[in-house]
Amino acid sequence: MNFKKILSRVLVYTFLIAIFVISVFPFYWMIVGMTNSAVDVIKGKMTFGNQLVNNFMTLNTSYNLSRILFNSIKISMLTVMGTLIVASMAAYGFEMYRSKTRERIYGVILLSMMVPFAALMIPLFRLIVELKLLNTHAGVILPSIASIFIIFFFRQSFKSFPKEIIEAARVDGAGELRTFFSIVVPSMKSTYAAAAIFSFTTSWNSYLWPLVVLQTDNQKTITLLISNLASAYFPEYGVIMTTIVIATLPTIIMFFALQKYFVQGMTGAVKQ
Repeated sequence: MNFKKILSRVLVYTFLIAIFVISVFPFYWMIVGMTNSAVDVIKGKMTFGNQLVNNFMTLNTSYNLSRILFNSIKISMLTVMGTLIVASMAAYGFEMYRSKTRERIYGVILLSMMVPFAALMIPLFRLIVELKLLNTHAGVILPSIASIFIIFFFRQSFKSFPKEIIEAARVDGAGELRTFFSIVVPSMKSTYAAAAIFSFTTSWNSYLWPLVVLQTDNQKTITLLISNLASAYFPEYGVIMTTIVIATLPTIIMFFALQKYFVQGMTGAVKQ
């Protein structure tokens, strides 16, 4: 092996190690911070401390942590279930049913992705008020179910689904709902897993819309709790880090639970 190859390999591995350190350091600092006091975090202490229990007890006694976690899990899980059902059925309809105006309607729906949420927030808020859903979890969940990106994602996967199977089911007398839930859904577990991870992460990390809709402490989510802790006059950084770690765990658990199907779903694989 000549000198140029050795040098190029050293440079490549040095670059990869640097990227790894840059990526992992925030997580390390977060975990270390949850074991230290606010003063230690401000000083930049990079070693583990002995304040983990105190930080957790302070968080649990000052705030109803179990209630807040239940709110976040409830909103996220209901959002995921609603999004998977609505988006997949909408995508199935766009792909399997042909009409003259199908692509035009689909194009308009995709164009609406370019509208920033800030422009939709006031009309959505007025709609939620008219429906008497202000300060309810339903007011947070319903606007999140019709995810345009998830519809697009499902339709791209349905393009690779064998149309002959659906035609055979129709010939055998199966209705559309039975065909969809008995044939299509079981064959696309990987796609549903990838969409579930994306939908869960988006809902779990949502901040702006829950901040607008949820107005009492017993309805708030974990992201709003982190915001309240960070905006305090004297922020308890150890408690903040503890809350962030707790808020990060569900997304990590869900990803590792569904990672078997995630890559297949992102590449649009269909089990035949």
